[in-house]
Formats: sequence, structure tokens, C-alpha cells
Amino acid sequence: MTLGLADRAHSMLRDALDLYRDSPRATNWLRRHVDRLGEPLRVAVAGQPEAGKSTLVNSLVGEEIAPLSVAEGSQVLAWYRGGANPRAQVYPVQAPPRDVPAARMGGRLHIDLEGWRSEQLDRVVVDWPSRTLRGLTLIDTPGIDSSEVGSRISLDADAVLYLMRQPHSTDVGFLQSLQDHPIARETPVNSIVVLSRADEVGGGRIDALTSAKRLARRYRTDVGLTGLCQNAIAVSGLLAHAGRTLTDEEMVSLRVLASAARRELETAMVSADRFVGDGVPLRLDSRTRLALLERFGMFGIRLVTTLIRQGFTTVDALSAELVVRSGLAELRESIRQCFTDRHDVLKARSALLALEVVLRMEPRPAARRLVSALEALVVSAHDFRELRLLAALHGGRTTLPDPLADEARRLVGGVGTELPARLGFERAASGHELHDAVSDALRRWQEQAENHALGTGQRRAARVVVRSCEGMAAQLTGY
Repeated sequence: MTLGLADRAHSMLRDALDLYRDSPRATNWLRRHVDRLGEPLRVAVAGQPEAGKSTLVNSLVGEEIAPLSVAEGSQVLAWYRGGANPRAQVYPVQAPPRDVPAARMGGRLHIDLEGWRSEQLDRVVVDWPSRTLRGLTLIDTPGIDSSEVGSRISLDADAVLYLMRQPHSTDVGFLQSLQDHPIARETPVNSIVVLSRADEVGGGRIDALTSAKRLARRYRTDVGLTGLCQNAIAVSGLLAHAGRTLTDEEMVSLRVLASAARRELETAMVSADRFVGDGVPLRLDSRTRLALLERFGMFGIRLVTTLIRQGFTTVDALSAELVVRSGLAELRESIRQCFTDRHDVLKARSALLALEVVLRMEPRPAARRLVSALEALVVSAHDFRELRLLAALHGGRTTLPDPLADEARRLVGGVGTELPARLGFERAASGHELHDAVSDALRRWQEQAENHALGTGQRRAARVVVRSCEGMAAQLTGY
């Protein structure tokens, strides 16, 4: 039986442990990464200061858990994991980890970090009851300030959500730093760019999110970002978080705003200062208006009042519509497709990165065989080719004629990595049906791989699909 990528990575780590058993530093590093293969996928949320990282973390979880700050106001690196009850541990730079008081109060996380300074802490690890965190660890990072941050994230996290408003040289440089590692350069399959604060595009006009989504589509084929990310998606974290945590009390206040005469509301919303100031002819006090502004922003209030007038008059209906319009649903789908459905591939990739570090930092003649095996595995691993093809198809860097594009996306696991999903079955299928479907797909794509009516890049894509079909056929042997 052929071992999968994760099993092969695990086997190579065990071989390295045996080879480096006389090196405490190497064995400690390798054991950590053997254990890590059995842990949930780690996804870091990174970006420059004020990019909206903590807001996005809260949006994904659906509760106020980020950011974590110490006494002087500095944000600290925070890992959020699934757990039965709220719990927090601090990991000091030069001391063992210890528990600190943590509790849920009014749907928010409260942690006592009094007395700690940011330079004393490596990270804070929080266990939090959340469906999102059951199979996922989210890492909320402080604002990037050097390439060293990128190097650490590339080793600590299996995948990265990188937030930016538009691709400045600092952002591109950070994405490039995630690939400073030689294996990372060979397998650039673990990043999604998030055009954050999308509601601020175009001055917060009512069509701001539409404009931001067009911009994100353009970034998918941007030469400067090609090869640095799997996808680019526009998201309003503020709107998404407000939608996921909308309260009955807020709904009452929003209905009052929506019932105001349009001219009065438009006049009040000429600026944020005017909206929360005295003398505005709205039937809400200034304190309530300020709270709504902080929760929704000016764009959000304009959008919400419009939606209420259109019939989204209940908390559930308005909440669902805000989440969809915010771009959060699209982001969650991309996280599923690019990250969680491929968790074994991405964790294997992290293991191979960790193994290469040991082989490079402590070279020895006896390790040459392992070095060669590692290089061969990285070059030949079909799982990485599938992920690269999915990104190329989604971003438009590779195009195929209809209906080949949809079928290619499905066959390489774009709608699900299990055999029935790859082969287009939405129901349980017999072994005979699966065999026939694989055989038909393999024959069609072998023809496309040799079809000179297609371009060179298209035939290359077809060969990736052929290899996926061959892998499915091998799985069905003896089925």
C-alpha cells in the first residue's frame, strides 16, 4: 500500500529522531513536530498594525476573544484553540508555562494579564468553546515589523491569512518572507490574502463591498502576488463580526434609524461627528448612536438601514445577510477548500519544513540519505501540485474551456477531497460506479493532456488532473 504524504512525513521524522538521538536540541525539535502532526491545523492571522486581524478572528469565532493586550497596551501573540471551558496559559520567554485567570463574561473573553509585559511573553494560549475552533487553532499575531516575524510564522503556523488594504511593498515582502525556507519556496500553497476593511473602499459608499470584491479578483492575477497566495478575498471584518453577534437590543435601535425619513438620516450621516453629535433629528440618544457607530461603522449603518427597509427585519435574517455581504462566507469557504480539507497535506508540509531545518543546521554524513529522500518527496508530491492548480484555476492564472474547468476543479479536490466528491457523486456510490467514473475521467483527461488545441499551460494542468485520476484508480484497486 502506498503511504500518503502525511504518513511519509511522519516516517521521515521518526527516522530523523533515530539519527539525531545524540542531539538533545534536534530531538526536542523533532518530537514537537511529530506531536504536531496529530494536532489541529494552525492558521495564523497576520498583517500590518490596524489591518483588522483581531476583528477577523472575532468574526470567524463569532465572539469577542481578541485582541489580548498587556498593561502597556501592547498586543501579544495569542493562540486560540478549541476547549470545553475557557482556559488561558501564558508562555514566558524564559520560564515554564502557567495558568492565568480566564472567563467568559457577556460573550467576551476576559484574561488577567496584569503584571506581564509583552517582551516577557512568547505567547498566550487560550482554550475556548467554539465550533470554529474544534479542528482549527487560530493564531492572532501582533502587527508585522520585520521579516523575522514571517520566518517565525512560517514555522509556527500551517497556513496564513494575510490581511492588507492594498498590496504595498511591505505586504509583498512579508508574503515573500513566508517562503524564505527552501521547501516553502517549492510548495507555496498555504496563504490566502484578505483585502481587509473592505467597507472602507471608495470612501465607505453603499457599493464599497462590490468595489472591494472587484479589486480582490484583480489581485488574484496580480503579477506581484502570483505564487504568493492561494486566493484573494475582500472581507469587512467589522460587518461580519457585527452580523455574527447582532443583539435584539441593537436590532430595535437599527429599526428606529431605518424608520427615520431618508433625508434626515442622510443629513445626520454626512460625517461620523455629526451622526453622534447633539441636535441630530433622530429618535436615538447620542450614546446609542455612538455604540452603533463603533459596532457597524458608517458604511455598516447605511447598509443595515437599507436592508431593514428591504425586509430584513429580524435578527436572524439581518445577521445572515450581513455575514454573506461582508465576504465572511466566501472566506470561510476558501479556508475550507484551501486549508481544512487539506489539513493533512499542510501539516505534512510543516513537518517537512521542520525536518529540513534540522538537516541544514546539524549536517552529518549519515543524514545524506534522508536529505535526498526529503528533496525527492517535495518535488514529487502530487498533493502540492493539486493545491497549486486549484489556486491557478480560481485566480484565473490558468484557464480551461467550459466545462473542463469545473470538472478539473472537482477532480483535484476543489469541492471535497473524498472519492465520491471528486467524482461528482452527491450520494453513496457503489464500487462499480466509482470504477466507471474514474475510468471515464482518466480517459478524457489523458486526451486533453495530448490535445494540442490547448495551450502549454492548459496541457500541463490536464496532466495534473490525469495524475489525480490515476491516484483515485489506485485507491479503488481491490475495492
